[in-house]
This record gives sequence, C-alpha cells and structure tokens, in this order.
Amino acid sequence: MGEVVELDIVTSLDVPAERVLRKATEAELRAVVVVGVDKDGELYFASSLADSARIIWHLERAKYELFKVKDQIALDGDPRGRA
Repeated sequence: MGEVVELDIVTSLDVPAERVLRKATEAELRAVVVVGVDKDGELYFASSLADSARIIWHLERAKYELFKVKDQIALDGDPRGRA
C-alpha cells in the first residue's frame, strides 16, 4: 500500500476535523479560536484568547482571507474546471 500524501490546496471536499486540528497543533500557533459543530449539530466554540475584541478581529480576518481566495478563484477560474 502506498503512502498517503496530504495536499495543501483549496478543495471543495470536507476534511476530517482531526486532520485540521493536528495540522493546527503542528503549526505552533500562539493563539487559537475554534468554531465547530459537534455530532449532534450543536455549536462548539473555544478560544485561547480572553479578549472578545481580539477573538472577533481574528474571526473577521479569517473571513477576509477566505473571501480573497474565493475572489481569486472568480478571477482565475475554478482550478477544478467548474464554471
């Protein structure tokens, strides 16, 4: 059996939560904000930051970066060849 290679690319496929959390641990982050949905569909939220303004700033910055990726796909075309 061959080696499984994890690609660092934008994808339309969901990624297991465990993989995302493992990669975050390996990234040696100074602060984290975790937003998720548990097996019952309930919201899960945790943060290493106590200041809610800093938490919101990081969430908004992440949203901005996500929009930039979507904008770049709109300009360059979908790398998967979709319209």
